[in-house]
Amino acid sequence: MTTSEAPAPGRPVVLRGGTVLTMDDAHTVLTDADVLVVDDRIAAVGPALDVPEQTTEIDARGGIVMPGMIDTHRHMWQTAMRAYGADWTLTQYFVWYYLEHGKVFRPEDIHAGNLLSAWESLEAGITTTVDWSHGLQTVDHAEAAVDALQAVPGRFVLAYGNIQAGPWDWTADPAVRSFLDRRRTGAEDLLGVQLAFDVTGDPAFPERAAFEVARELGLPVTTHAGVWGATNDDGIRLMHENGFLTPETVLVHAATLTADSYQRIAASGASISVSTESEQSAGQGYPPTWQVRRYGIGVSLSMDTSVWWSGDLFSAMRTTLGADRSREHLEAHVKGETVTHVHLRAEQVVDWATRGGARALGRDDLGSLEPGKKADVVLIKNDASPVSFPLLNPYGQVAFQAQRGDVHTVLVNGRVVKHEHRLVGADLPAVRRNVEATVDHLRSSLGEDAWLAGMNPGLPDEEVLDNPYQYTEYKSESTREARGSMFGEPGAGT
Repeated sequence: MTTSEAPAPGRPVVLRGGTVLTMDDAHTVLTDADVLVVDDRIAAVGPALDVPEQTTEIDARGGIVMPGMIDTHRHMWQTAMRAYGADWTLTQYFVWYYLEHGKVFRPEDIHAGNLLSAWESLEAGITTTVDWSHGLQTVDHAEAAVDALQAVPGRFVLAYGNIQAGPWDWTADPAVRSFLDRRRTGAEDLLGVQLAFDVTGDPAFPERAAFEVARELGLPVTTHAGVWGATNDDGIRLMHENGFLTPETVLVHAATLTADSYQRIAASGASISVSTESEQSAGQGYPPTWQVRRYGIGVSLSMDTSVWWSGDLFSAMRTTLGADRSREHLEAHVKGETVTHVHLRAEQVVDWATRGGARALGRDDLGSLEPGKKADVVLIKNDASPVSFPLLNPYGQVAFQAQRGDVHTVLVNGRVVKHEHRLVGADLPAVRRNVEATVDHLRSSLGEDAWLAGMNPGLPDEEVLDNPYQYTEYKSESTREARGSMFGEPGAGT
């Protein structure tokens, strides 16, 4: 049965005749091949598959079928302010959200941002998104965040955080612990839970209490690490020496660290979520993939926040390739050498956008198209675009040529959530109304002058470079010590 309509839920689906990037261990690429989905699983991959009766056929000829992409770090609650901070530095971001205005977000504002961001992810072929939700001032905010995620047919992980309070305080709140225990189960395997907080490097290590709660509840921890002016090697050392740096730990950015920290991360099995668009623009540090590759550390990709940047991993892949290759060429030029073969290839960043995210989340059932895996599948095909052909290097096509408008079909858990370039079941006018209400609330709460000034906010009287976290008095100028070269430690490149 072939149809141009969105397939009925519960019916098998086969994507016919595409170029299939399986992203299996061998990175097998199949041409003129099919992917059969039955229930929530991939049933078969190969040419001219026999399929059950009443299977819906989707024509994938001329297109690329690949695993759903995975974003391991996105502040979804900020999406209602899309592009507001386009010209911010990281310091201005700290000023706006951490010091001045983050507290004015109500639960309904968290809901509005999450709902918009969740649909945005699916539209771009991102089937799993980690909601790095550090605006959860109350459990009501958290309930609103999860309600929004569960209203959208994607796969999400709520990384629970609160930048307005110390992690040792909010993790001790019985209401928070009850929420975490209740929300981490069920949801048809479409909702996961992490804890999200940063480690300042305070020698007293007050964050220990939060790590202990995470361990007690069996929850992974994700943390901004190696961020200029905020976190550094001291935090990595404290986590490692106290046994809290584990394979489940996801370190975001990790861009201003020394060899000692990268060695500790590699030894622990922790992974790094690289947000290249963010690191290039905001100033966390030079995107670290060139160092991370040297130490064999696992990498996933992320977009950080739409208050600044785009919300799709096509941008993440191409900016990551650009940053890594730029560093490689420039460092060679400093030594009077010429790079003749780049180390980072398109195939590798496609892996990071799929398998890398699955590894970071401990989800062996995601990230590749193999029988028995969860059916999170993306078809990239756009017959109306001259950029869609010729299809010569499928990894290069995904990493450098494709964009969200080329995402033809998306399946999550076997359910078609985007078909023929249109989201299925998305009431975007209602989403727009909620977002507009949030914007109106923020503008009225701040006042028009403060709202306009916030697009390029000045600095407050207190110093924010030593400590943007207002829940602690600890300060350390080591978060902005001079680097040995423009790229970090001398000779640290590959």
